[in-house]
Amino acid sequence: MRDGWQKDGTDEHGIDEQRAVPLMGWHNPEFTWAELERTLSDPTNPPSAEPLGSRVDPGPLSRRRARPAPPPVARPVDAVPYAELHAHSSYSFLDGASSPDALVAEAERLGLTALAITDHDGFYGAARFAEVAELTGVQTVFGAELSLGDQDGSPSRSRGGIPDPVGDHLLVLARGLEGYRRLSWAITQAQLRGGEKGRPVYDLDELAASAEDHWTILTGCRKGGVRRGLARGDARTPLRRLVDLFGRDQVIVELIDHGDPRDTGRNDALAALASELHLPTVATNNVHYAAPAQAGLAEAVASVRATRSMDDLDGWLPAHGSAHLRSGAEMTDRFRRYPGAIAQSLRIAADCAFPLRRAKPDLPRLDTPDGIPRCSTCASSCGRLCRSGTRGSTPTAAPASNGS
Repeated sequence: MRDGWQKDGTDEHGIDEQRAVPLMGWHNPEFTWAELERTLSDPTNPPSAEPLGSRVDPGPLSRRRARPAPPPVARPVDAVPYAELHAHSSYSFLDGASSPDALVAEAERLGLTALAITDHDGFYGAARFAEVAELTGVQTVFGAELSLGDQDGSPSRSRGGIPDPVGDHLLVLARGLEGYRRLSWAITQAQLRGGEKGRPVYDLDELAASAEDHWTILTGCRKGGVRRGLARGDARTPLRRLVDLFGRDQVIVELIDHGDPRDTGRNDALAALASELHLPTVATNNVHYAAPAQAGLAEAVASVRATRSMDDLDGWLPAHGSAHLRSGAEMTDRFRRYPGAIAQSLRIAADCAFPLRRAKPDLPRLDTPDGIPRCSTCASSCGRLCRSGTRGSTPTAAPASNGS
């Protein structure tokens, strides 16, 4: 019999080890009373919360990560120039299915000139994206897809539990470092105004004032105001609204071809409207995963977001598996009926791309006084200075006399 257990099979608290009962809950993992008692009895040695063993994706952990290695792919020497300007990573929670690492590796394999990661309402994956991309020939463009909420001005709704979340989206690309700073500020203000995680509150007039010609606005996917207007029979009104707000030189009509039978008709209508309003068009693939092999994972992610089984969600899922990165040659072939749409992606990338290290704060260099060795961290240097300054200056209490 184990130490601490009585003859009747229970411990001193009456816990039955042989008939350990799972804790309350319908979907909780098995955690017995005996395991709970052992955990509570030794709180100084809790089980590790970090994953055991090695990970395929080295994503952020509580321990310090090693610097990324270059993607194990060879960049083609004869790649057709093209920049993908609309891509979601797994930091678009329950929407994108590939990590920034995987997207950059595939972009390098395809020989893309530049890649923009445009996650929802934040730059959550920007640092990792920039870290990996600087080891490749892929230029980095930073942007975000802003969740504008409903037409009545109410805040955007949480994406969880809804097969097809409502509300308009606005795709914004930052033009260089200044555009990045302005977009960061605008997103921060919206998140604070929302007062609830995942429900930012944007104001279009305020966004236009924040941009000041430092953003490029794409009309976006089917959740963008222009494509939603097209579905209702009036794409002109929302497109004119964007032009009035952000300026003619900042608005680009986005064309997407995922192989849906209706894509050509939609793109024809949008291209004709762009020509009528003297606006350029750009081709993107509205990317949600790196390669075709991840299409099934993307469907599973959509099912988790909607809290439905894949069978229940089948009618909501796209009939294609085409929302992946494509080479410049393939995109040129798919959009050959829209002259200039591929070249426009390169012009936008040249205007927007910059290395994120340029956003690093220019902090002053602090030299330690003579006699104090330079330490590896500011905290340790500060500690040495404090100890050296107080040495010999702290009064020592006099010993108490025997009669006191």
